[in-house]
Amino acid sequence: MKKIFFIAAILLVSQITFAQETKLYNPAANAQTDIAAAIKKAKAEHKFVLIQAGGNWCKWCIEFARFAKADHAIDSVISASYVWYHLNYSKENENKAMFSKLQWPQRFGYPVFIILNEKGERLHTQASEYLEDGKSSYNQQKVQTFLEMWSPRVLNPHMWGDK
Repeated sequence: MKKIFFIAAILLVSQITFAQETKLYNPAANAQTDIAAAIKKAKAEHKFVLIQAGGNWCKWCIEFARFAKADHAIDSVISASYVWYHLNYSKENENKAMFSKLQWPQRFGYPVFIILNEKGERLHTQASEYLEDGKSSYNQQKVQTFLEMWSPRVLNPHMWGDK
């Protein structure tokens, strides 16, 4: 009986710890200020801004962050090409002004990914459902292709011979 109690306690502590570690979204954040800072940083680093809109309540939002960090190739693409920002949507803060400015990407569900160039212009909005692999995670190839195809390197006109 003591062993069962001990195992249950360990599982409970593990779940609480995981839940605390996966607070990606900050309902109190000023999205306008934060995204402006991300754009400034992206410009300085010759990157784009990858906005992941969702909330701490969204299991697919938490899973994408876990998946992206766990996969070396995807983590590398994000690190090399993007400034990653988690735009909160929750009952505490719906960020209506920012979602309006981004042309209501939440119509695709959560998470939804918005890519901004170094000027803060929206380049693409991606529904996450097209990146999923089954009912529990994401497809490595689909996610990597998405991130690479919208990266600054690929969208550089000099890469394609245009000046």
